[in-house]
Amino acid sequence: MTPETVLTGSTGERRRATQEPAGAVRVWDPAGPAAGSVAPALWDALRESVLWAEAEWERVIEHASGAEEATAHLAQLCTAIRQEVAGLPAETSAVPRNALSRRWLGLIRTAFVERARALPAPDPTQLLNILHAIERIGLHLEADWAQHFTDRLSSPDGLELVVEVAHDLRSPLTSILFLAETLQRGRSGAVNAVQERQLGLIYSAAFGLSSVASDVIELARGGDRLVDLDPIPFSVTDILESVRDIVQPIAEEKNLTVRLTLPEADFRIGHPVALSRVLLNLTTNALKFTGEGFVELTAIQRGPRSLEFSVRDTGRGIPPQSMATLFEPFRRRQKPGEYAFSGSGLGLSICRKLVEAMGSVMQVDTSPGYGTRFYFVLDLPVAGEPRFG
Repeated sequence: MTPETVLTGSTGERRRATQEPAGAVRVWDPAGPAAGSVAPALWDALRESVLWAEAEWERVIEHASGAEEATAHLAQLCTAIRQEVAGLPAETSAVPRNALSRRWLGLIRTAFVERARALPAPDPTQLLNILHAIERIGLHLEADWAQHFTDRLSSPDGLELVVEVAHDLRSPLTSILFLAETLQRGRSGAVNAVQERQLGLIYSAAFGLSSVASDVIELARGGDRLVDLDPIPFSVTDILESVRDIVQPIAEEKNLTVRLTLPEADFRIGHPVALSRVLLNLTTNALKFTGEGFVELTAIQRGPRSLEFSVRDTGRGIPPQSMATLFEPFRRRQKPGEYAFSGSGLGLSICRKLVEAMGSVMQVDTSPGYGTRFYFVLDLPVAGEPRFG
C-alpha cells in the first residue's frame, strides 16, 4: 500500500506509515471516487497536492481549533473534489463553508498548478476539467461568505462597516490626488502636453471615487452636514472656476465645452464648501451623461441678496419615469439597456440635502432633446453688507 501522510504531534512534524493509527482521518482514501477518464499523471498530481497540503497543516491551523479539525475539513474537501473531477454529484454540502475550507482549497489549487506545470505534456482538456472542479468547489465555499457579508450589512453595525470601507477607500485616493497634482504641476520634473492631460484624467477619476466615498460617509451622518457651520466670505468665481478646472480633463476627453456665467457681485457670505461640493457633483454628472455639446455653470443675480446657481447640459434628458426616484439613495438598479441618470443615487441625494441645509430647494428642468438643468437659489449677502437675523 502506498504510504499515506498523517498528522502527528503539535509541532507540525509528519511521518509516513504503512498503517494508520486508530481514529486517523484518511484525506486521500484509495477507496474513494476513482479518476475516471483523467490521465494517471494528472490524478497523481492531484493526490500529491492534497497530501502536500496536509503536510503543510500549520498554514491553516489559525483557522481551526486543532489538527484534528483541520484534517477532518481537508478529508471532506478532498472527497468533494474527487467527486467533481470524476463527474459524480459532489457532496459539497458536507464541506463546511468557512475560512478553514477556503484556505485548504487555496493550498491544493496552488500545489496542483505547480505539479501540472512540471508534467511533460498534460492533456489540456483534462487539466481544465480538474481546475474547473476546484473552482466549482470554491464557488460553493464563497456562498457562505456572501451570506455572512449580507448579515453584517443588515446587522446593527452594518452602517459602521460601510463607513469604515469608505474611509479605507478615501485614504489611498487622497494620496493619488496629491501625487497626480504634484506631477501635473511639474514639481517632480517637466511633463509634456500628453502626460499633463493623462494626469488630469487620473486626478479627475480619483477625485470622483473619493467623492463617492465621501458621499457614503456623509449619508451615514445624515447627508446635510455643513462643514462651515457659520457663513463665511468667499468668491463665487473661485468656486466655479475650481469646478471647471477639476472636470476639464473629462470634458476634453469627450470633446465637450464647459461654460461659465459669473455673477456681477463676486464676494458673498455663505457656505462655500457645501456649494462647491454640490456644483462639482452636478457638473460631473452632467458631463457623464452628455455625448455632445456643452455643460454650463451659471450664477445669476435673482434679487438684492440672492443668486441662482444652475448646471445645464445638452444631454439626452431624464425620462419621466426616472424623476420620482431621482434623489433617492441606493435606488433599484435599472434593467440592462434602460436609461439611468446615475448609479447609486448617492451624489444627487447628498446634493439635495446640502442645498436644503443651505436654505434652498433643488429643482430640475429636463426634456428629451433639451438636456437637463439643475438649479437652486441661495440667499448670499454681498460680503461687507450688513446682515440681519
